[in-house]
Amino acid sequence: MSERSEPTSGQGGFLELKDLRIHFPTDDGLVRSVDGLSFTLERGRTLGIVGESGSGKSVTSLGILGLHKGTRAKISGEIWLDGEELVSATPEHVRTLRGKKMAMIFQDPLSAMHPYYTVGAQIIEAYRIHHRVSKAVARKHAIDMLGRVGIPQPERRVDSYPHEFSGGMRQRAMIAMAVINNPDIIIADEPTTALDVTVQAQILEKLLEVKDAVNAAIVLITHDLGVIAGMAHRVLVMYAGRPVEIGDTDPVFEEPRMPYTAGLLGSIPSLENSGTRLRPIKGTPPSLINLPTGCPFSPRCPLADDKCRTAEPELTETDSGGHFAACHHWDRLAAVEDPTVFFRTESETMA
Repeated sequence: MSERSEPTSGQGGFLELKDLRIHFPTDDGLVRSVDGLSFTLERGRTLGIVGESGSGKSVTSLGILGLHKGTRAKISGEIWLDGEELVSATPEHVRTLRGKKMAMIFQDPLSAMHPYYTVGAQIIEAYRIHHRVSKAVARKHAIDMLGRVGIPQPERRVDSYPHEFSGGMRQRAMIAMAVINNPDIIIADEPTTALDVTVQAQILEKLLEVKDAVNAAIVLITHDLGVIAGMAHRVLVMYAGRPVEIGDTDPVFEEPRMPYTAGLLGSIPSLENSGTRLRPIKGTPPSLINLPTGCPFSPRCPLADDKCRTAEPELTETDSGGHFAACHHWDRLAAVEDPTVFFRTESETMA
């Protein structure tokens, strides 16, 4: 297991990743999209994955589903799902698991659904792939599932096309398609992107209802830390393809031990900082082809010193059980009440 990986209990979770690496060869060099990721997820629990664009979140989700098989991607490590190892499994076998044991809710339902087929036809197909039933029986299941996720008049809307649905209804239809086979793992990649706040809340509430109904685990990928705070039991923070902090959601958000996490928390608006300037993280994420030596966050980190620039920190347990961070100076964050102060703007410092 990688030194950057979260230590496991040895008992294994329902979903368990061990030192997962997904690299893509290009003309410019090797893109290390995921570079040494480990975590466990129990049945019925929710893991939130956060990080800036390009941090490896979506590549991880596609790796779990086996959608990189047959491409130029170089994959190593282990992915265990209910006792089965998926990295070494054949593409044909992994295909039989998609939809039945693991399912995906994509970010953009309009592009994820085929425009030439009705919503019902696509849900029926997803069901019949794993069940030897007639179209009539599958249609009844599709109508029931559309009703369960909150589609009004499901008997009529089952024959509608994707473009005839609103954004919120399309996302509900995607949830229906994902869970119609009662999967054990649901991966939701930015499921509320481009939806207004009211619809976002409805979609997330419906996702939790369906999860509880089928006792599934959820891997929730999002930029919205508020969504993670309200839904996830544990949170994984990724940066430059690597895990930099992981733990139970409340301790990670209330007492971050990695400057990058503190920077993310300080850059979002809240009632407490109303009327004041936000505290952005300066700079941009590094190239995944030419990572800096030492800690990949060091060029943007206000705590970085020579040690940070030469030695990459291991993911180690901090001052609370089950809370891991990859930072040489996590104790400095623990010593202050509000770790976001390290990202104070110049105007705040002068004041």
